Amino acid sequence: MNQLQNFTKGFFKENPILVLVLGTCPTLATTSSSLNGMGMGIATTFVLVGSNVVISLLSKMIPDKVRIPAFIVIIASFVTVVDLVMQAYVPELYEKLGIFIPLIVVNCIVLGRAEAYASKNSVLSSFFDGLGMGLGFTMALGILGAFREIVGSGAIFGYKFIGGDGILVFILAPGAFMALGYLIALINRIKKT
Repeated sequence: MNQLQNFTKGFFKENPILVLVLGTCPTLATTSSSLNGMGMGIATTFVLVGSNVVISLLSKMIPDKVRIPAFIVIIASFVTVVDLVMQAYVPELYEKLGIFIPLIVVNCIVLGRAEAYASKNSVLSSFFDGLGMGLGFTMALGILGAFREIVGSGAIFGYKFIGGDGILVFILAPGAFMALGYLIALINRIKKT
């Protein structure tokens, strides 16, 4: 039952974007479309799961004095794998996400889960925690990207289904703030009822 709680808390109770409001830089920058948001979310999920598992395995061997630098090296290793795989197999998405893939190394969601959870819990619990937080992050990015793409251009995943141009501001940077604000307000409203 504990593993299920670790997995599900990233979706609603402790969603990194919609509840904790962490990692807003990549959230706002990469969600101009649903595909970009999902791509960033999946990349971050891989890094979260991999780094949580390795940090949990090595936590007893890492001295306290070098704990954070060791975590960053482990996270950076997984980010390098993601960066190279995306560059080789999905170059169009890699081009759109640009600098935000290497910046996963310093994403507060990933480092925060390493410090607060993976370094203090078992490998299995850390795996489910990383998977839940990562998929919750991916869900939030996907929803935000889909909202911005539908309202901003009348399309979803690049498929246009509404004629006209849409409300262009939602594709631009100010629209990211507005859309995230609306989404967080909606989540808070749902939680109160």
